[in-house]
Formats: sequence, structure tokens, C-alpha cells
Amino acid sequence: MIVDASSSTRRHGALAQAKGLLAELFASAYRQRARLAVLEAGGAEARWLWQGQKASPELHAWLNQLGAGGGTPIIEALQLATSWLIRRQRHKPGEQQRMLLLTDGRLRDWPRLAPLPCPGLLLDIERAPIRLGRARQLAIELGADYHPIDELAPVSRAPTWNRP
Repeated sequence: MIVDASSSTRRHGALAQAKGLLAELFASAYRQRARLAVLEAGGAEARWLWQGQKASPELHAWLNQLGAGGGTPIIEALQLATSWLIRRQRHKPGEQQRMLLLTDGRLRDWPRLAPLPCPGLLLDIERAPIRLGRARQLAIELGADYHPIDELAPVSRAPTWNRP
């Protein structure tokens, strides 16, 4: 999972809405004893918070203090996540993997991207009155499903992963 915590996500309540969804996701993962990997992409660089451990209440502590600021190191985070996923697939070939990317897509430009090494979902958290729509293009390049966070059903906000 990659969480965009750049300064642009502070506007219009985008990060606050994403944090609500993440709280639900973390609670569900904890109940299911699921393993997660979490990268925060904000400021000057992407940084790992969690790498393949079972979900724990510590994730909620991180989420409570998560703020937005600085640049958007999403490309660096994608590179780190892809390398980690490929290594993980070699060491745990039976493990089912999925990538969740929460971003507003507010990047000026990016290099050509390879598809993700596992099924992916990009949740677009862009909420500005004038939307650039770059998150959709990013999802296309990554071969990920795309969904605007505003369109998630309020009863079950956690994303589903039903893919063939």
C-alpha cells in the first residue's frame, strides 16, 4: 500500500477522507490477520512504515499522526514497492499480493512506468474543484484498476479485490 501524503492532499479534505478509509482497511486487515506493507510518500522521499507484518494497532497510531506536506515522491514509492513485491514473490510464491495506491495524482510528469507485478487498485483522492485527472492516467500505465474515492459506497468503504 502506498499513501500519498504530499502537500496537495491536504487541500479539500482529501487526506482526511483517505485516512478514514485507511482506518477501516487497517481494522479489517487486523481482524483477518492479514499481512501489510505500507509506504508513506510525502515530503522529500518515500519511507517504509510496515513491511510484510501482520496488521497491528500500531498502524492506527501512525495514521493518527499522519500529516501532509512537501513533494510527491510517488514514483520513488512505486519503485520501492515494486522491488519489494518482486522479492516477496520469490520468497513467498504462494502469497496473494495486491497493491493499493491512494493518490491525487498531482505530479507534473513521470517516466514511463511498467505495470505493477500484482493486481492493483488506485484510489483517486483528488477533490479539488478543478481536477487534473492524472491519477487515472497513472492507473492506466500501472495496469491498476481505478476508482475515485468520492464514489465509494459509504456503507462499505474498504476497497474490494475480486479479480480473476
